[in-house]
Amino acid sequence: MKMLEDTIAPRFSRDPLRFLDERFPADGDIVRTGRNEYMLGNPDEARAVLRNEEARYDEHSDFFHTRYGTFGPRAAQLRVRREARALVREWLQRRTQDDLIAHVRAHLPATSEWPDTGNQLVYRYLSPLLLADDDDPKLRALLDRIVERAALAGARARQPRWRRMLLQFETTYRLSKAIEARQASAEAHAAPRDLIDVVARSIEPGQRTDELAEIYLSFLFAVAGSMGFVLGWSLYLTATHPERVAPPEWIVQEALRLWPVAWQLGRHPTKAHRVAGVGIETSDEVVVCPYMVHRHPDYWREPSAFRPERWSNEDAWRNPAFIPFGYGPHRCIAADLSTRFISEMLATILASNAIAIYAHHPRPTVAAAMAPPPFRLTLRPRG
Repeated sequence: MKMLEDTIAPRFSRDPLRFLDERFPADGDIVRTGRNEYMLGNPDEARAVLRNEEARYDEHSDFFHTRYGTFGPRAAQLRVRREARALVREWLQRRTQDDLIAHVRAHLPATSEWPDTGNQLVYRYLSPLLLADDDDPKLRALLDRIVERAALAGARARQPRWRRMLLQFETTYRLSKAIEARQASAEAHAAPRDLIDVVARSIEPGQRTDELAEIYLSFLFAVAGSMGFVLGWSLYLTATHPERVAPPEWIVQEALRLWPVAWQLGRHPTKAHRVAGVGIETSDEVVVCPYMVHRHPDYWREPSAFRPERWSNEDAWRNPAFIPFGYGPHRCIAADLSTRFISEMLATILASNAIAIYAHHPRPTVAAAMAPPPFRLTLRPRG
């Protein structure tokens, strides 16, 4: 039995998705992926774990997690969520369709390499949200480097460890100083101009500015990483399924269902209990796996197939087996706003272009986030 257990983790690590496809749902709603790790695909159990109403797990937020634990108190989290959402909504409302069209024309060439191009396309458009246009150009250059070396698919693997450590040190130092400067400025009590202001205003007694810097980086990686990957998946699926003509918002929803960027949400138990019929100990980790939840055959017809038309049914939007942004108190801050924005960007690209792709290989890039396979996108103007 021990030898069998010892072979599970290496097999899962080599090809996580293939391992899960072979085991789920054949082996049940929970799949062992290591000696002390279980991937959970049951939608009801997954929501219960993330909701954590019975305090069976350490309180954990994937967004607010820092090297010091979970950023808090809860009141500070709620303030960040409220002000960030209001800022994003107001900023997007000020932008016009012509702004988006001009941006795509300026930054999306006739031939481009993805998913990196998608990351950069989203990041450049939303960069004034991250840092006001009139702020420190050196800080802007640092953000550009962070995106290039840490947010793109496989970026960390392309950088030697010493270079990553040097960038981490400079990032923490520079962002901490920027946050301190915002806190000391006369505008500290005005409406936030950008997400650095939002983070700076969340200061509580005893909080460290380097912890606030990590919260700010969560915003940066959500914009330049996650949202860019969703756009990349949406284009990839559109081009590889030309027979599936559908509104952009359906395509984005189906991309999120099939290939959730946040595909694993780990939680540590505080007490022994049972999950999906399996006994869990405090030494274990339960990983809610949206990739599995979204492919549960009891909740989705043809769960592995790209069927954007399924979103024409209002019941699909309420399906409990759809948690691409998490669930419960720590659900993504601006899930609906980001989905709407990616749908609009996708619509802008497709409105004036026929697209074709060449995939360099068919498998996703699977790390902390799930990125689409590397592919070359070619645009052919319509008309």
